[in-house]
Amino acid sequence: MLKELDRVLDDLSVTPLNCAPRRFGRITACDGGLIEASGLTVPIGGLCRIDAGRSGGPELMAEVIGFRNGRTLMMLLGDAVLLRPGLVVRPEGRPGMVPVGPEFLGRAVDAMGQPIDGGPPIRALADWPANGRRTGALDRASVRVPFDTGIRALNALTTFGVGQRVGIMAGSGVGKSVLIDMIARWAVADVVVVGLIGERAREVSDFVGRHMQGDAARRTCVVAVPADHAANVRLRGALLATSLAEHFRSAGLKVLLIQDSLTRIAHAAREIGILLGEPGAARGYPPSALNTIGKLVERAGNSAASGGSITGLYTVLADGDDQNDPVVDTARSILDGHIVLSRDLAQRGQYPAIDIGASLSRVMTDIVPPQQAIQARRFRALVSAYESNRDLVLMGAYRAGADPLLDRGIALAPALSAFLSQEMGECVPLPAAAQQLATLIGHE
Repeated sequence: MLKELDRVLDDLSVTPLNCAPRRFGRITACDGGLIEASGLTVPIGGLCRIDAGRSGGPELMAEVIGFRNGRTLMMLLGDAVLLRPGLVVRPEGRPGMVPVGPEFLGRAVDAMGQPIDGGPPIRALADWPANGRRTGALDRASVRVPFDTGIRALNALTTFGVGQRVGIMAGSGVGKSVLIDMIARWAVADVVVVGLIGERAREVSDFVGRHMQGDAARRTCVVAVPADHAANVRLRGALLATSLAEHFRSAGLKVLLIQDSLTRIAHAAREIGILLGEPGAARGYPPSALNTIGKLVERAGNSAASGGSITGLYTVLADGDDQNDPVVDTARSILDGHIVLSRDLAQRGQYPAIDIGASLSRVMTDIVPPQQAIQARRFRALVSAYESNRDLVLMGAYRAGADPLLDRGIALAPALSAFLSQEMGECVPLPAAAQQLATLIGHE
């Protein structure tokens, strides 16, 4: 009890006292999820507390998203059940800033930085701009060092680099969550920041239960905003996770940032854009929604100033298994590589169901030995030759000797499939993955 009191007093001693008069406004209108208030001078991104007039009742918080005709436009960070005209609205906190710091390690928090794991309150004294600190393009160091994911197929065939941004693209139920779960467990990094945005609450509970125990918890921070939360809350959760990663990178640490999923973040930005009256351009996505993807992804990477890095891993849900969906296409054009998961391979029982022919790491040739790059190309050629002629082979319509590459692909098909498969409890480091690839392909 005394220790907790000492911490509170320490916080008060370093927190500047603001004696300026505080302005307040009043609710004038509510149209769907859009609230209008008069009398406020709060910038976009600022938070406001709405006095519901009931002591002990739930707090109503709102975020400023725009202005119109002298009125402030806000979105509630929750439900509008108790909202009514004339309620008092007061600004809260520092606009555009989010709490960050090592206090978040080993904890699971919501979009506001409040704990959801049943632990004590997080007293983080540092803060960071929610939209990041923009740096020049030449201030970003190049990707030159391999990143160990612990996944054999990724380490050997689509090698990631420290500071690279990679997307995992697949339809629903193909194994994206399982793959990021394995990477979060086995990846070699100083800090792992996981943003579970717009996903099922059960997945959040399961992920926290698996990763917030033992030594792994000391390097892991989870920001979770399930699908039943408002669009602006989901977007704030993604910004908080990225800001935490940027803070740790500024301290010179090697950070793995996992955002699950980029599609849900784009959906949240779409809801906000449409609410503000933006026209739907690409299949209902307004320009600001797709622009949100670019701004979020560009915040990852290496820092030449601090020497730290953010290796970004973003899952992308391909609605209807459409790889030309606007979110998938936009992410593919911005990211430094993409891993495609195949439903056909998953139905055959291959996990992770990585379609190695459609997957690509744009930095692999710069960070691996030339021999490994050649062996990876041979592996892809063998898999492609077998998969494109698989039906002919199964029907017995192919005659051996007609195509030497296909003959070798047929002979190695079980070994190739076994190489791509991996159990959840199995970790294959980078050197072991490269050695197994060399043993399988040989030096022909």
